[in-house]
Amino acid sequence: MPSAGTASRRAAQLAALLSMLALFVAQLVGALLPDVPLLISSSAAALALDLLLQHRDPGLVAVLGKIRFDVMVRQLQRDILILLGLTRLGGDDAPRDYAPVVAGLVLFYGAHLACQVTAILVRRSRTLPFLTRNIDTTGLRLTSAPPRLLARQHGRRLLRFAVPATAGMLTAAATGEEFWAAAGVSASLAFALGGTAYLAGWLRPGNRPVDEARALEWLDRWLADYRPTIGMYFSGGTTSAYQANMWLSTLGALDGNPLIVLRERFMMQKIEATDVPVLCIPKVVHLMALEKSSLKMMLHPANSGKTSQVLRMPSIKHAFVNHGESDKLSSCNPYAKAYDEVWVAGPAARERYQLADIGVEDKDVVEVGRPQLAPIEPAAGGTPAGPYLTVLYAPTWEGWDGNPGNTSVMLAGENIVRALLADPGVRLLYKPHPMTGSVDPRAGRADQRIQALIRQATAERSGALPHGLNAMGPEAAAALARRTAELDRLTTCDFHDSADEIERMLLQGTPEKGRAETVAAAAAAWEEAYWASLPEWEHQVVTGARPSLFSCFNRSDLLISDVSSVVSDYLISEKPYAVANTSGLTEEEFRAAFPTAGAATILTPGAEGVPALLAAVRDPAPDGLAAARAELKVRLLGPADPPSIVRFNAAAQALAAKSDERRARMEARASDIPAPRARSAEEADATRGG
Repeated sequence: MPSAGTASRRAAQLAALLSMLALFVAQLVGALLPDVPLLISSSAAALALDLLLQHRDPGLVAVLGKIRFDVMVRQLQRDILILLGLTRLGGDDAPRDYAPVVAGLVLFYGAHLACQVTAILVRRSRTLPFLTRNIDTTGLRLTSAPPRLLARQHGRRLLRFAVPATAGMLTAAATGEEFWAAAGVSASLAFALGGTAYLAGWLRPGNRPVDEARALEWLDRWLADYRPTIGMYFSGGTTSAYQANMWLSTLGALDGNPLIVLRERFMMQKIEATDVPVLCIPKVVHLMALEKSSLKMMLHPANSGKTSQVLRMPSIKHAFVNHGESDKLSSCNPYAKAYDEVWVAGPAARERYQLADIGVEDKDVVEVGRPQLAPIEPAAGGTPAGPYLTVLYAPTWEGWDGNPGNTSVMLAGENIVRALLADPGVRLLYKPHPMTGSVDPRAGRADQRIQALIRQATAERSGALPHGLNAMGPEAAAALARRTAELDRLTTCDFHDSADEIERMLLQGTPEKGRAETVAAAAAAWEEAYWASLPEWEHQVVTGARPSLFSCFNRSDLLISDVSSVVSDYLISEKPYAVANTSGLTEEEFRAAFPTAGAATILTPGAEGVPALLAAVRDPAPDGLAAARAELKVRLLGPADPPSIVRFNAAAQALAAKSDERRARMEARASDIPAPRARSAEEADATRGG
């Protein structure tokens, strides 16, 4: 069943489509009668509606194009109906000569098609076989992009350039003067010809980037100069960038020359701010440039269909680091045996792989901890301070296998949230997984209902906020605005609307030295200002990248989640946590099947245990599960000493050394193979049978 938002959007699209058809009918009637007011009003309204749809509903415009009723057909039909009306208005007694107008319209549409061909040629000339960030692109001859209206928005271009022609012909219908029609069409033709000539300027040699062959030569030279040693390879969908972003700080802290390798062009702008060079190579044939480089090893935070394309390079060693660890089957995928090593946080994951018996040998499993958990603060001890108990509900998503027990959102989420909101001393932070609803629409609808419950509870608790500001006053809001502006300046590049991939490469060149440290400090200051700007009693729904999940960890006194890596990561704080059991298993079976729940309170789908859980967290008596959490933390995440980043870096250097050893063996083997002996003339004749 579609959501309310989807239903209203479909209703609006249907209304727009019916209005468009009605206006075409009105144009036809106005032209045939002829009825000047009807012809003028319907023609102007039809063009205005089409212009509006180009901006507000490109989805409907795309659907119309698929049924061969695209923007050019619609505009041509409008022009024909207006011309029909003009000829009938003249009558037999006073015929009017609109031949110049017809000729002008033909030339106008020809100029539009010429502009479209030019736009295609410009886009092709500005498409390189790779994209870069944080790399000096001198030598690629990059330039700013042409106006988006000319290069990529052919529908809007046609309609905007057609406005003078339509206005002129309608003025001629109202006044009876052919001059206005000719003047309007001439203006439209001038716009189309001028736009085509201006756009063609990007095809001049001085405005075109280098061709594919020279670009690939440049890439080989850059790899030879930079000499990357450790890379991170990532391929995924539009909502999966978080899987790579969580490893950026770790990659930047490793010894050597790091490199990020992406496969999808859109992913370039989804990777968060980093000083590490980013290289996107969409085609596998160009990916082979890495095999000839100095790259020794690659980290893989996720499996994807394109992963096999880089695993075929034997000169590079590959380590699977995953984007989180949990007791779910996805944390011990059989695909992991394709990598040279599997890096895990602690002993529990090593045991998980061996129990799964999927072909991953124990010697290939390396315990490295979770270095990115360093920002998570440990529990302060004792009962939570302040009048409110802050509870973080962070459920995972529904997964690919259709198991309703993967996420608590559908079966337990609303019950958990209602139970939390019923306690006047609870402040709820709700942070759903970014992929919630991407596979099962029911999860998305449940998520929306949960958010609605929280917004309603917040409104009932707080009432109207004074002057649109938060209850902490304008000073805190102003401080947050300053921090937001500073963080945006450091983490985003100011692109104008027409910027394309080439222009972004030009603007996102070599970063300033020390930018990563500056960004980290600005992010920490922003998070402090964000939490300070909110009343301590106000519930929050956190769906964006800010504040981060770890920031929510630090603000919470209790976590409620599912069987996911969120639980493992939260354990670094040793704070109390609960896990929702929507699997259908008994509590004993659930704990046995999912070791990460060993130190948790288990909640049923009905959430009956929430009041007792909250009371236990508030209880000043000794925490009965504290020792279990401390022990489980070591099993899941490894020892605290040496620090995780030290162990991670050591593992990276060791795997890189294995790559060096293999290359040395291959070179030695090649030097031992004797060169082929030249055949004598007699042997050659014998081979030919002479």
